[in-house]
Amino acid sequence: MKKKTVKIIAFSVAIMLIVAIGTFANALVGNPLSRFLAKNAAERLIEENHPDKDFYIERVFYSFKDGNYHINVNSNESPDSAFSITTGFFGDILLDTYEDVIANKRNTADRIWKEYNEAVNSVFDSGAFPYNTHISFGDIEFGDRESIGVDDMIPSYAIVTDTLELDAYYDVRELGRKAGHLVVYIYDEEVTVERLCDVLMGIKDIFNSAGVGFYAIDCVIEYPKSENDESLREGEVEVEGFLCEDIYEEGLLQRVSEANRKAEEYHKQQDELKQQEIEAYESQLAEENKQK
Repeated sequence: MKKKTVKIIAFSVAIMLIVAIGTFANALVGNPLSRFLAKNAAERLIEENHPDKDFYIERVFYSFKDGNYHINVNSNESPDSAFSITTGFFGDILLDTYEDVIANKRNTADRIWKEYNEAVNSVFDSGAFPYNTHISFGDIEFGDRESIGVDDMIPSYAIVTDTLELDAYYDVRELGRKAGHLVVYIYDEEVTVERLCDVLMGIKDIFNSAGVGFYAIDCVIEYPKSENDESLREGEVEVEGFLCEDIYEEGLLQRVSEANRKAEEYHKQQDELKQQEIEAYESQLAEENKQK
């Protein structure tokens, strides 16, 4: 009788372990049935919504982060036509990014941005670029109609994303003259507005010679760092969103001085706002501690 009881207990424990391991594995890597349902649901969605397209399922995978299945969809004919579908455990469609990334041309914008950034990096990384940079990259600015010139993060010269043409060729070097934005942080022993003027003139000449255009530039000059990554001296000069067309010798010192003054005021305002937030948070904590 005791042996039978021990066997029953052992069997029950084994079943519990199997269930626990299965549950853990299912949460970590998913299960074949749900993967099958996810793939079928994606195939039905493609067939119903895009019967005239050559879409194919490139990959189906489970994400333990959100507990869902993600299906990557691609096209042999259209470089800009990749999108994704997300399903739950039972093949229910949770998300379809076609409208956002293909119909709204975000894939096309990403392709153009990547090509422009590569062109810009080829200039920064060349031996012809004489400045000691620690941050340097280029963007083509894009935005929605409602956000351009309204959202502080999207400038007025940004290209309206949904006006792009799917899979169309764009000369990114030339497009940069209309919507290209450079960001350059430079270490230099001379941190003055005069030096910043010289650097801006130099950058413009180098990019013109390379045939890579830009519309505006953020450029910061600061003192070099020591071995322990601390600035040798305090201070920096900078311009933000400075237009390429304003980089010419006559009156440049005045324009850069004014742009640097505005940048200093902006950073001062941001520091004050941050300090106010910290003080408000500390005051709230103190009040809560009193009530306790």
